[in-house]
Amino acid sequence: MWYEYLYRVLSIINYAILIVIAIPLLVQICYVLFCFVKKKTFPKSEVKGRIAYLIPAHNEASVIADTVKNVLEGQDYPRDKFDVFVVAHNCTDDTAALAREAGAIVLVLDDPDPSHRLALYPLRHGIDHILSITDNPYDLVVHLDADNHINAEFSSLMNDAYQSGVDFARPYEGAINATQNFFTKACTMFYVFESRYGSRVRERLGLGAHVNGSGATMSVRMLKATGGYDSQTISDDAEYYFNRLLDGYKAHFVEDAVVSEDMPSSLSDTYKRNKRIGSGSVALLKPKLSKLMKKFFTTGDLSCLEVCMSYSFLFFTVLLCVWFPLYYIYHFVYLYFAAYGGLAVELYSQAWYASSLWITLIVGGSILIGLFVFFGYLQALFLVITDYKKIGAKNRRELAGAVLWFPFFLIVYSITICIGTMSKPKWGSAKRNPTK
Repeated sequence: MWYEYLYRVLSIINYAILIVIAIPLLVQICYVLFCFVKKKTFPKSEVKGRIAYLIPAHNEASVIADTVKNVLEGQDYPRDKFDVFVVAHNCTDDTAALAREAGAIVLVLDDPDPSHRLALYPLRHGIDHILSITDNPYDLVVHLDADNHINAEFSSLMNDAYQSGVDFARPYEGAINATQNFFTKACTMFYVFESRYGSRVRERLGLGAHVNGSGATMSVRMLKATGGYDSQTISDDAEYYFNRLLDGYKAHFVEDAVVSEDMPSSLSDTYKRNKRIGSGSVALLKPKLSKLMKKFFTTGDLSCLEVCMSYSFLFFTVLLCVWFPLYYIYHFVYLYFAAYGGLAVELYSQAWYASSLWITLIVGGSILIGLFVFFGYLQALFLVITDYKKIGAKNRRELAGAVLWFPFFLIVYSITICIGTMSKPKWGSAKRNPTK
């Protein structure tokens, strides 16, 4: 019967998709299994480099002063060795005045071009200004968002890495409002996963750390050698990391340097953020994927292969959220009617179809439950036990609900990222949750 041949063809396609998805999934499992490796630390340096903290800000009056003061007043580092620059980008509020009052060096960028309403333009403007300073120049530029806070050791730890030869680094990512509600707890846990599992293991294996925007630390010598901030897309932070990877710069993970940011506090904010991440990352990865793979095959740089495998999850969310639900609904309905519903069959017996139905239910269900427990409950529980302070909680009990609901947030995350991958990249203002 034709529908039996259709079933076989779709089954073969599904097996192939399962194998393809299993590859990056196994990488993530390895990160979790090897999470107990000792973290990388850099030797303390008596030499203190000059650091420029750079904050792009568009109408951030609600949070900018608190962020500037957190940096200027909270660092265990010689005060004459660091400054905060705020680029007030097309602001219509008091961002510039409040930042200046808090002690920042304010650069005003009024750019009427609607295509320039992206974070990369104030970042580029600020970096160009910092690179042009020849009187008492800076050694490092640290990109912070307007809602970020950093721990007291941040400057010292990033300087230690720089003095050890590191040109590009990322910190550990926590949250200012980690315990505010379910969404902030779940979002925080997801970002901490990348720091505690992925970044630590990559660092110990000699692979490049994935550098995101918040806390990204760039040496002035690297910026000058590569032409400044050369990103062109909405996902400027990931693009800059890809560009440096292609240039041969290895990014490092400075684990004890912690940047805390304001996490989305509602389903709407979570959706908007993940949609932007999904759409921007896919638009970026398409032109970069072939270049990264070419470099892997020509140089053997495993960091290029690893980043392609990690970011491929963005594409796979479409399969996870579209193909699998549709296929398995069809799969179980077909097997049921072939086994028990009187559907005429020729290729296989009704008993074979009945056996296939129950085997799929038992084996597939067991695998699904296992992944649900492993990637959801166990990894979340481990993070809460070991890293609750870095996450942003006062005690472990504050994050108990995050462990319970984290697996369900992963489903929400996958769906929202999936929507983003099929959407046009678009930047939007972020809702802030000011905290004191």
